[in-house]
Amino acid sequence: MNIILKSALAGLVTLVGFGSAPVFAQDTSCSCATAYHGPANPIGSIRSVSGNVMVSQTAGYGPAKAGSALDFGSRLVVGAKGSASVQVGDCRLSVPANSSLDISRVENSICLKVVNPEHAASSVSPEQTGAIDPSRKPAFGLPAQFFAGALLTAGVLAATQDNNNGVSH
Repeated sequence: MNIILKSALAGLVTLVGFGSAPVFAQDTSCSCATAYHGPANPIGSIRSVSGNVMVSQTAGYGPAKAGSALDFGSRLVVGAKGSASVQVGDCRLSVPANSSLDISRVENSICLKVVNPEHAASSVSPEQTGAIDPSRKPAFGLPAQFFAGALLTAGVLAATQDNNNGVSH
């Protein structure tokens, strides 16, 4: 079998192996989005706090206070008898009781997403606590697909190798 046919076959096998790789998209269902104007610390602040409200900090969660700075990755968690309001860019949001607010960057925008109890079973996700979510099914992700594609390509190349046409004898 000549080298062109082997290369074409290996390319086809690799393409099929990677063709089923899912496109990973960020959830862009923001409660409010505002323009990102470059690196500025902080990007926003907590305007008011009432009741039990916690904010993510470098060392974990701490009590939220009016005037506290907010940045990308900040999370505000409001308890059963609490509420809070924040200001980030042009977004002024109220965060009701039993909900949380996540702040992230989506392309050239700042995304503020309020998650209410009907959207989340708890105010802190299993990913944050290190717990394994039993409802989540294991996926055949990109690393496994890469390994499977490489293994399949190596197998095809080994099976189609022609040892009878050596360059030197």
